Amino acid sequence: MSWGRTLWLVQLQQLAYFVAVAEVRHFTQAAEILHVAQPSLSKQIRALEAELGASLFSRARGNITLTPAGETLLPLAKRILADVETARLEVQELAGLRRGRVRLGATPSLCAGLLGDVLRRFHDAYPGIRLIVEEGGSRDLVRDLTRGLLDLALVILPLHGDPPLETTPVLRENLVVASPVEPGKVPRRSFLRIEDLRNRPLVMFRSGYDLREATIGACRAAGFEPRFAVEGGEMDAVLRFVEAGLGIAVVPSMVLAGRPGLRGTPLVLPDEPAGLQRTIALAHRKDVDPTHAARAFSETLEAYVGEAALGGSLPAGVEAVS
Repeated sequence: MSWGRTLWLVQLQQLAYFVAVAEVRHFTQAAEILHVAQPSLSKQIRALEAELGASLFSRARGNITLTPAGETLLPLAKRILADVETARLEVQELAGLRRGRVRLGATPSLCAGLLGDVLRRFHDAYPGIRLIVEEGGSRDLVRDLTRGLLDLALVILPLHGDPPLETTPVLRENLVVASPVEPGKVPRRSFLRIEDLRNRPLVMFRSGYDLREATIGACRAAGFEPRFAVEGGEMDAVLRFVEAGLGIAVVPSMVLAGRPGLRGTPLVLPDEPAGLQRTIALAHRKDVDPTHAARAFSETLEAYVGEAALGGSLPAGVEAVS
């Protein structure tokens, strides 16, 4: 079903009402959240269905579910509402960046590493700009960025599925094997080969983390399936499980700062003498120009990384991509 032209005729209020009902699956609760009368909300939903020529909700036996048409409309409606909010804030920002918002997505390693200093510099320069940070795996961030839920995201290259995003490489970081530190024991090896992970219990991230795909892909390229001791964790959980001795994990080197109970051993691949690395890029949607606030943040990030690289203050295992 193609609704491109029809959606221009639909009121934004109707889309907002539709999204609210779709999220809570209850008309009365949606009306309470939106602070409107329930009959008014129901009337607007019916008008939306009439305009689109399709039922959006199935109301059988009191259960509210989305019809196939409703499932199709929901991501489109969310994206339209997000873009309208971005446009509203963009107009406000024209008064010298005194107001506005930046919704930034970043991987856990960056949130635990240098991102805090970048955010502090940006906040000092633009105290009126509201900063919203979403932490998650690269694939999750790409999805949210594409849907208009983020303005910018620091993601891992290459991107999967060719999403409609512009990317600018910023950093390259080494991946290491995290293992517990054994007091009084000197490490036997200064590096590990991917084959050394064979039959070793691994602590594995949840789906959506590029580190999961990178680790599994490297093991399979070496001819074996990795063995998981535990899987499904976020970054902090994975590191804690390694500290507890459940297994080892492949992680960015920068996340080990401030964790004296963990050791990071470089991981060498047959065709990668520099070891296992990943490139971090700043991304935004191709079809929407970044807001003034988002552009200011991009400039702040690039300036900080450049100065830190020249001053030798980037975290261990991290280098700027010129």
